Amino acid sequence: MEKIVIIPTYNEQENVEKILETVFGLSKDFHVLIIDDNSPDGTAQIVKGLFVKYPGQLFLLERKGKLGLGTAYIKGFKWALSKGYRFIFEMDCDFSHNPKDLERLYEACKFGGTDLAVGSRYVADGNVKNWPWLRVLISKGASIYTRMITWMPIKDPTAGFVCYRNEVLEAINFDQVTFVGYAFQIEMKFAAWKLGFKIKEVPITFIDRKFGNSKMNKGIVKEGILGVLKLKWLSMFKNYRYRVKNVHETVYT
Repeated sequence: MEKIVIIPTYNEQENVEKILETVFGLSKDFHVLIIDDNSPDGTAQIVKGLFVKYPGQLFLLERKGKLGLGTAYIKGFKWALSKGYRFIFEMDCDFSHNPKDLERLYEACKFGGTDLAVGSRYVADGNVKNWPWLRVLISKGASIYTRMITWMPIKDPTAGFVCYRNEVLEAINFDQVTFVGYAFQIEMKFAAWKLGFKIKEVPITFIDRKFGNSKMNKGIVKEGILGVLKLKWLSMFKNYRYRVKNVHETVYT
């Protein structure tokens, strides 16, 4: 068991079977963990119906409701670490992330000496398609703002398409990761950077979803703006607040 892709879902009935078919069709042997937040459209039931088709490759964790992107990923990280996976991926369900790019992220970590590979829209050869100009402006502005405040040398800090080596996640104290929306993505990269791990941005083309609804809202934007300031402030006094005191004694629940 080497590679697992964690995909949080909420009302993704139009996308979930297609995304699984595409990921499992790749040349590399990827496993997938779906974390569903009690989707009323039956997303979890669709996944359960595919267990027979993908035995030993497809897994599902169900939660009681919408508890936030960050808590979903942390639950997935703990599960994946407890199962011994070495490379752990984050990816959206809506095809805004091209599943074929999973292989490039994997190669960056497996063979490129990288601890955290980020699928980046804002490095050379990266791109965004089908977003309105205002959404692009907000996203790029958030990236510039984050770099200015935190000094973190990542051009796409809000990116949600990444690959972690297991050593990175084992070293991070999840109890100190406080954000649940898109600021979670910033905080995880910030924690990895503060702990001295090597981060590489891999250019991708981000394509806006064709089916379903975006989960972006004003609360998430507010969390991102204020969260970055909080990260910088706390780091001035507790640079290593994210470090697990003894990695080998970490208990996953």
